[in-house]
Amino acid sequence: MYYNVCRSFRISGVSMRGILSFLILILAHPAIEAPSAEARYELAGKILQEDGIPYPATRIDVVLNGAVMPYHAEALAGPDGQFKFKKLPAGTYMLIVNISRVGETRKTVEVGPSFADSRRVVETKLLFGRANILTRNQSVSAAELSVPQKAKKEFIQALECTARQDIKGAIEHLKKAVEIAPQFVAAWNHLGTIAYQSKEFEQAEKYFREALKHDPDSYYPIVNLGGTLLSMGRFEESLPLNTQSVEKMPGDALAHSQLGQNYFYLGQLDAAENHLKQAKSLDPGHFSYPQLFLLQIYARRNQVPEAILEMEEFLKLHPDSSRAPRVRELLQKARTIQ
Repeated sequence: MYYNVCRSFRISGVSMRGILSFLILILAHPAIEAPSAEARYELAGKILQEDGIPYPATRIDVVLNGAVMPYHAEALAGPDGQFKFKKLPAGTYMLIVNISRVGETRKTVEVGPSFADSRRVVETKLLFGRANILTRNQSVSAAELSVPQKAKKEFIQALECTARQDIKGAIEHLKKAVEIAPQFVAAWNHLGTIAYQSKEFEQAEKYFREALKHDPDSYYPIVNLGGTLLSMGRFEESLPLNTQSVEKMPGDALAHSQLGQNYFYLGQLDAAENHLKQAKSLDPGHFSYPQLFLLQIYARRNQVPEAILEMEEFLKLHPDSSRAPRVRELLQKARTIQ
């Protein structure tokens, strides 16, 4: 499936067929990328209304989750909308902002040398508008309502462990939580997320399915199971889950990106392009790298200018990615025939 190109052409002696083969090798499981474990950074952010003015007196909760590694931290934004997270390892994070009586929005944030100043501070700004608000079913399931306080305490301790990057401790607390309350969907989902980020896909699948056994309508286990099956190459099986994810939360870039990838691997390139573009419109720098899949689509169609634009955008958004040097090499070759 990966090598069906409409017609062949060459870039500096390298055939398009060869480039596609090269791309498949560098793009496998793009969301699983090991962060640097050395330097530590500070993320300094500001949350504003669309017109650039801080929100009037209201509670603004900010959560920072590791996009490709287990990490969790929470903060409250000040009256001016400012917040900080300190001592962060370089990597990709998902910033989740919830404003009381307004709603929730998300943004991928890259933390690393290319975005930091001399003090290793990375600054980000999030303009919170109606178009950015995620809408989903806000009802609480019976399973969640029945979770005892003792299990919730274990879950909180697990989150505190991930903030310290004590992954073993986090897993122990989560397992205690589901032992106390087998119906604790959030704990099963968190176990699955840690397993997925550790590339233990079969274990992740088991945890996500256990979560859905207790609440078949829970969004996060659905979208996470869809992504897990996608990473395992079970594309026919993952398609209904990724389709359901988009239907349940059409404003989530992850849902669109996964569905786009799913269609890509099934050879349905038009549908893939549509959802990957939607993912980019919702979160241009999303950690699933929709640009790299769009690049492959345009390469198959011999749409060289479009492919070049995707590579340029990827390098602008993810200059510290381990894939960046190879994409730069490919971009240089593609420009020779533009």
